[in-house]
This record gives sequence, C-alpha cells and structure tokens, in this order.
Amino acid sequence: MHVSEMLAEAKQTGQPKYSFEFFPPKTAQGVQNLYDRMDRMHGLGPSFIDITWGAGGRQAQLTCEMVSVAQSQYGLETCMHLTCTDMGKEKVDDALKSAYKAGCTNILALRGDPPREKEKWTATEGGFHYAKDLVKYIKQSYANHFDIGVAGYPEGCDDQDDPEALLDHLKEKVDAGATFIVTQMFYDVDNFLNWVAKVRARGVTIPIIPGIMPINTYASFVRRCNHMNASIPPEWSEKLEAVKNDDSAVRSIGTGLVAEMCRKILDSGEIHHLHFYTMNLAQATRMLLDELNLTPSTERPLKHALPWRQSLGLGRREEDVRPIFWKNRNKSYVARTQDWDEFPNGRWGDSRSPAFGELDAYGIGLRGTNEQNRKLWGEPKSISDIANIFVNYLEQSVDSLPWSEAPITSEADVIKQDLIALNRRGLVEKDPELTYYSVNKAGDLKSNSPGEGPNAVTWGVFPGKEIVQPTIVETISFLAWKDEAYRLGMDWAHCYDAGSPSRQLIEKMMNEWHLVNIVHNDFHQSHGLFPLFDGLTVQNINKPFEATTTNGVNGTAPKSNEHLPLTNGTGNALVAA
Repeated sequence: MHVSEMLAEAKQTGQPKYSFEFFPPKTAQGVQNLYDRMDRMHGLGPSFIDITWGAGGRQAQLTCEMVSVAQSQYGLETCMHLTCTDMGKEKVDDALKSAYKAGCTNILALRGDPPREKEKWTATEGGFHYAKDLVKYIKQSYANHFDIGVAGYPEGCDDQDDPEALLDHLKEKVDAGATFIVTQMFYDVDNFLNWVAKVRARGVTIPIIPGIMPINTYASFVRRCNHMNASIPPEWSEKLEAVKNDDSAVRSIGTGLVAEMCRKILDSGEIHHLHFYTMNLAQATRMLLDELNLTPSTERPLKHALPWRQSLGLGRREEDVRPIFWKNRNKSYVARTQDWDEFPNGRWGDSRSPAFGELDAYGIGLRGTNEQNRKLWGEPKSISDIANIFVNYLEQSVDSLPWSEAPITSEADVIKQDLIALNRRGLVEKDPELTYYSVNKAGDLKSNSPGEGPNAVTWGVFPGKEIVQPTIVETISFLAWKDEAYRLGMDWAHCYDAGSPSRQLIEKMMNEWHLVNIVHNDFHQSHGLFPLFDGLTVQNINKPFEATTTNGVNGTAPKSNEHLPLTNGTGNALVAA
C-alpha cells in the first residue's frame, strides 16, 4: 500500500496515524535484536516503517535485506530510504529491483550526506547529483509502482541555510514526481507550522509528515539538536536542564513536551500523520503514543482483516488462507512457503499441491538462547510442571511457548477457562461432530477425516468477495506441522543439560506422545468440545520424573495409556501412545 493512500485515509477518517523509522545495526546480534523489537512494535499499530539507507557495501545490502524481512515475515508496510551517496546508476537499479522483489511499494529518495572521509558532498561518477534526479529516474523506471517521498527541512540543512532556496528545491522534487514529504526532526512547533504554510504557498499540495524525535536522555537530546541545527524552545531547555542527570526524569518530562508539540501539530488540521525517529529503541516512542492516547487498547483495538499476520511480500498481498497450525509462527510459515509459485486466495485448493520447505531454513527453530528459555519456562520435573507452563501462557504470565511465539490473543477469552482446565485433562471420545488428526514423531497418522481436503475452521465476509476461509486444517499441512512441532520440542529439551530430568522428560514426551488436532464441526456449540473431557485426569501428573542414563536411551518404554493428553490453546494436543 502506498504511503500517500495511508495519509489520505487518515485525513478522511480524522484518525491520526503514525510510523516508525529504524536504521541497520552494525552487528549480526544487533540485527536480530532489532528484528525482535520490530516484531514487538508491530503491536503498536504503525501504518508503516521506514529503514534508512546504509551507504556502501554490506550496510546497503543490509537495508535491502531488512526491507524484505519486514515486508514478508513481519507484515510491516515498509518505505526504503535510497540515497545518491556513493550510488551509481547500476547500484540504484539493484536497490530498486531488490525493493520491488521484496514487495516494497514506497521509497524515500534522498541526496544523502557526504561520506565521513569527505567534507563536501560530490556525485558519484555515473550517478545522480540531486534527489530530484533520483525521483525522476525512479518514476521513469517503475511508473507508479513506488510511492516516492522526499525530505523537507523546516530549519535548513548542512550545506544550505537559505530557506527560500530550500523551498525551491522542495518544489522541484515534487514537480519531478514526489508524492509525500517527510521532514527533518524539529522541536520548534511554531516555526514548523509557519514553514508548512510557506510550502503550501509555493503550490505544493502533497502530504507533509513531520519527523518526531522522542527524548531519551539529555545528552542525546542536545547532541542531536546540535547535529541537526534544531532550535530548542527556551522553556524546554529550562525544564530539561533542571533534571539533566536523571535519565528517567528527562524521558518523562521530554515525553510531555514532545506530546504537547504533537498535539499542536495535529490540532492545526494540516497534519494527520506523525513519523517517529525511534533510534531503534521502543520505550520512548511507546511512552509518547501512550501520552497521545494513540496506543492500541480495548477502546482502540488493532483491526486485522485476517486471524493471522499477513505477509506483504511480492505476490502474497492477496493471500487469505492458511493452515491454523502456524497462526502464532508467522515467520516460520512464510519461510517454509517462500518458494511457492502462488498462494491460496479464497480457497485452499488441492491439498496435494503445497510443498512445504525443509526445517533448516533460518527462523524455523526455537527462538532465544538456552539460558533465556530456561528462565522463561523454568525447569519442569513432572507432567504437571509442563502443564502449568501452558496454563501460565493462557493466563498471560508467560508470553510464548516453544510452539507459539506470540502471546495468546483476546479471541480465546470466551473459552480460556475451558482451555486452562483442558491442559490438565483428557482424551477425546467418539463424537459424530468431531474431526481429529493424530500423529507421532515417527509419522504414524490416525484420523477420522473423510478425505485429504481442507476443513475450514474460520470464515470471513468481505465486501465484493465470496466467503473466505482464512484458516483451515488438512492432512498435508498437519504432517508438515508435525515435523516442526517435534523439532521445536526437541530444541526445547536441548536447552537443558543432557542428564537433567527436564531434558529427559521433554525428550520422552517428544519420542512417545502423539500430536493431536481436534475440530468440533458444529460452530453453534461454542463449548461443544470441552464436556468430552469432563472426569478425565492425567495419571501421576504430579509425580517427579526419574532421570535415567541407560546407554544414552532416556526412560523406559511407555505403558499403555501411561499418560493422558496435554493440550495447548490451538486445538492441538500431545498425548501418550
């Protein structure tokens, strides 16, 4: 979706929108940490994010990679920065091609700063001299595929402090094909609004997005203002100077000051969108959104058309059907289906056609370090301990499971108490309304499903479209999920020492228990599944597991029905053979 379309929607509805900027970290661990943060900040509801251009070599490649990951795996509409610095025409072509293949439809075209080793900016041989030239080239090469943004400077820039000349340059960039403007950071709101009026007086009508820099510490605040030549209102200096050695107080007071500035901007009626320079941090931006009463809440819930996070990769925007097993493992599903030629739309289609990728792709295994996972899930010594991990997840005191990377959502509230009870009980009896799949690690499948076709478990109604079945259950997908589910279980087991009870207990479950999926097919009976488990209790649920060391084989062969099911909140269960 184009940024200009998002801005038009915000103006029409009168509901202000916002976006976040990130930059490529310099280390591999920093990149992974940022991906995790971007994933979490998706829950704050930005209309889009933008990723700055890392000029030269690996950093430029990393920008392209981050755009692809954000679009395809995290479902974040992304605007890619692209500069003229050190960029010949061939490199620009490569960057645009990469953005296109990633499904990106927005570019912020900039001249860029001079390399650190140069005092003045000079054009690369065979490259572009000005941002307007880059805008023209993108427009000529890709027509209207890309929405093209350009920079605006309310308080001047490094090599041009003539405000009239800067307004002339902005008009030239707009005339070349730019469709929105993102400004440099500022704190003088009156100067900004006067600048907006001057821009409009030049005949520039495209949307203007103010760049908002949250305040984290006093030192960083002063440093950035000096670097960007941003004027500081006297009352701001007075209030922040008084608490400059207290980072918490600076952040709190700074949040109030910046929030008041944002309110004045939005109240002007000219601006309907705020762009936050996050500096790859979350807290200060979240505090600002809270202060502005923009953070998603029960009164302002995030609205998603589909019950799973949609990928915005090339060719996937129309995808609207997925197997339910990956509802909370979006990155894994995208990775395992990235080589498909087409993606289900409206109906799942032939269940024999999907070929799920192997489990060795990046992002499919268990997240986090062994130490982090032990801290998160403790060290279970019994079936009861493992059951309690699932219960804690349902009660939201644990925000993830080995098989579910995201917290449980509010849509489960209506059956949450049933799910909590179910995690301590049960094996299903025969019922004509039930369809089930059961498989062990070896792949021995049992099912009462009448065929290999899909069984829809949710429905969606959209204007001008047939009824959509966004989540389904079917044999091929269940078997592909089986491989991943047992792989994740073994990954979890290996977070513990080889001889520990926790490792041997989880390995025993993975080797001996079945993965079960159950669907009650009469949706009128919202609790029809759960009475079937009444009166059933896991045997020896509290008995500590006795670790053994018998030639590397953990435990002994299971007795018949030694353990009863342990189920999670997705309709799957691990049960003893």
